[in-house]
Amino acid sequence: MKTLHRFILKSYIGPLVMTFFITMFVLLMQFLWKYIDDLVGKGLSWNVIAELLLYASAGLLPMALPLATLLASLMTMGNLGENNELLAMKSAGISLPRILTPLIVLTIFISVGAFFFSNNVLPYTNLKISTLLYSVKQQKPELIIKEGVFTNLIEGYSIKVGDKDPNTGLMRRILIYDHSKDEENTTVTYADSGYMKPTADQKFLVATLYSGNSYKEVRDNRKPRYSYKEKLPAQKQTFEKEVIIFELKGFELQRADESFFKDSYQTQNIAQLEKTEDSLSKAFNTQIESFSQHVIRSSIFRNPYWGRRQNDAKVTRSLNVDSLYNTLPPVEKISALERAMEFARSTKSYVSSSKDEFFYKQKYIARHMIEWHRKFTLAFACFVFFFIGAPLGAIIRKGGLGTPVVISVLFFIIYYIINITGEKFARELYWNPFMGMWISSFILLPLGIFLSYKATTDSVIMNADFYIEKVKKLFSFSTTRKKHTELSPKTE
Repeated sequence: MKTLHRFILKSYIGPLVMTFFITMFVLLMQFLWKYIDDLVGKGLSWNVIAELLLYASAGLLPMALPLATLLASLMTMGNLGENNELLAMKSAGISLPRILTPLIVLTIFISVGAFFFSNNVLPYTNLKISTLLYSVKQQKPELIIKEGVFTNLIEGYSIKVGDKDPNTGLMRRILIYDHSKDEENTTVTYADSGYMKPTADQKFLVATLYSGNSYKEVRDNRKPRYSYKEKLPAQKQTFEKEVIIFELKGFELQRADESFFKDSYQTQNIAQLEKTEDSLSKAFNTQIESFSQHVIRSSIFRNPYWGRRQNDAKVTRSLNVDSLYNTLPPVEKISALERAMEFARSTKSYVSSSKDEFFYKQKYIARHMIEWHRKFTLAFACFVFFFIGAPLGAIIRKGGLGTPVVISVLFFIIYYIINITGEKFARELYWNPFMGMWISSFILLPLGIFLSYKATTDSVIMNADFYIEKVKKLFSFSTTRKKHTELSPKTE
């Protein structure tokens, strides 16, 4: 490898790694902000949170890598231009395409790696994070006894605490309603003070109560519950200390079965998507054919021709519907019209319901094709963004994180808006999946080619000083012309 190529790669890899982790951090914070309500207060262990962040990071990598490529290429070429190193290379007779050759090769490897990651690793991480997020959402919130509020998280019990000492954990005026036996609130316990602490394995809650009473209604189990119209006698027990153990059900993380999410299009690779799409398309075409035959058989539109074989010759006769209708008596005419209207309403209802079902199935097939194209577009986006960032950095000649970050975010927002719009149109079947997923690349790729041409020809299209000088010359020309007009002699 030539010294120049090593220098270019060394200048590029550092910003690429730095911007990649910065981008991943920003996107990960956005992910946490989106699911913060499902995570907070669930008492999740650190290993579950770490596992969730790991899968989320893998899912965000295809989005972070193109942005990191754009920002790193812009910073690298901007730094080289700002330090006049790019000018020195060009003065030595080295063209810009030759300077960018090692970076182009590296970008190709990154794009290919991004494709294999999207095809092989991303379906697995999508399956894992879908299962884990579903399990976390189904988990009960962490058991927290609040002051002055009934807590119903423990199955079969309602607990209320008057106040709680934050330093010692001592609770006062504890009220416990027991309806675990599905007999309404037949047992009530009141204590002056006490402690409630879960066991080490988080399976039980131990309540130690002091100076209290327990009340229990006496019922005859042989009588139905609704037969009690009068007040029932109650048993009262006084205690100085009592220990009640509650079983905590549903507070530990119960992982869902991954088989429920395996059929999702987001958890399939290219081969699986093609196989699923082919099966869905065949089933859809079969259903369309069945629908057509059903409409023909049951529709009010009847075939006015019929044929029968007679001496191996087909005889065809025609019917004049109006003539037949006119031959009917008035009562039968009304009956025929009513039956025709009934057939029409039935056919209309069937067509309307089938139309909605066909539209849903077409959208479901389109989702698989969208995911199929996504595995290519995300990898190709790295290539497109490199050919936008590298020549743009060579033109503006500004390094650091200031100007490159602003320009990179601007281009990425444009790309993201176009991509989301195209994907939405494809999902709603306004566009085909190919057009919807590739339109953003097709729009930005010519821009990258144009910027590459301008950078190769040393264009000043993005140089602010060029436009400032043009404005100064324009004002200077206007001022000179005005003075010349004032000094010139007036003609009669």
